[in-house]
Amino acid sequence: MTNFSMVTGFLLMEFSNIWELQVLYGILLLLIYLVALMGNLLIFTLISLDEHLHSPMYFFLKNLSFLDLCFLSTTLPKSITNSLSHSRSISFTGCVLQFFLVIFFAASELFLLTMMSYDRYVAICQPLHYEVIMIRETCVKMATVSWLGGGLFGTLYSATIFMLPFCRSNEIHQFFCDFPSLLRLSCSDIHIGVDVSLAIGVALGILCFISIAVSYGPIFSTVRKIPTKESRSKAFSTCLPHLIVLIVFFTTVVIVYLKPPQESDSVLDPLLSIFYTVVTPTLNPIIYSLRNKDIKISLRKLIAWKHLS
Repeated sequence: MTNFSMVTGFLLMEFSNIWELQVLYGILLLLIYLVALMGNLLIFTLISLDEHLHSPMYFFLKNLSFLDLCFLSTTLPKSITNSLSHSRSISFTGCVLQFFLVIFFAASELFLLTMMSYDRYVAICQPLHYEVIMIRETCVKMATVSWLGGGLFGTLYSATIFMLPFCRSNEIHQFFCDFPSLLRLSCSDIHIGVDVSLAIGVALGILCFISIAVSYGPIFSTVRKIPTKESRSKAFSTCLPHLIVLIVFFTTVVIVYLKPPQESDSVLDPLLSIFYTVVTPTLNPIIYSLRNKDIKISLRKLIAWKHLS
């Protein structure tokens, strides 16, 4: 039997070999993190404080904002710290925890976005039954299923990937501990547990995609039949931001996790990962608030209240 040395830690990817550029990347990531943090916190706060935003759509948006806060805080702080301290290391335990949280929040976000598409379907295609179908208890159950589903996937993927022996290298070609990079470091060519976990993930991903497609088909058909331009514009303003987020998130996740395995590292890997771990959570507050009159009105009210107080 072959003996494998115990891996006690990993080395994450550097954005540049030049120290000055590495610091510059760290500062840029810090600025992005702060902007995303403030944007998501602002939406979370506005929805929590404004009673006019206590509807199912904003309930899910509030969950999404909190989820994005957690998602960003899983990868960026470590990457920023490493960039500014000229370090690459992450402990084995830290890598396990980071990996679990990345899968947890990514899966939860996919499930939550799927639930949000159903909410938009009921709101536009069955408006007379909306308040009956989307009661608070139903919304809470849908959000809970999204979070629990993400936790289940995080546990399943973490258990299967970290049961594998690592001996080829401890250098991860990624700025965080992710699935393809860790699998590439494994000594074992047989990983049935990982394959089964991936198959389950693909099956549920396809199911989510079908659910979203089934929801948005009737939505666009119904919106086109709306007689007034103003009403059509309002309906599209609640759907298009959600659809943009879905397309960016879903496309990048599929490319990263389902592309054929490669022996050598690709520059494209970290770039694609940035889209679903950084870009999407950062842009969510902007996308959802730019054309949303309710959010804008709530923000003005908050600013006016702060000014008066």
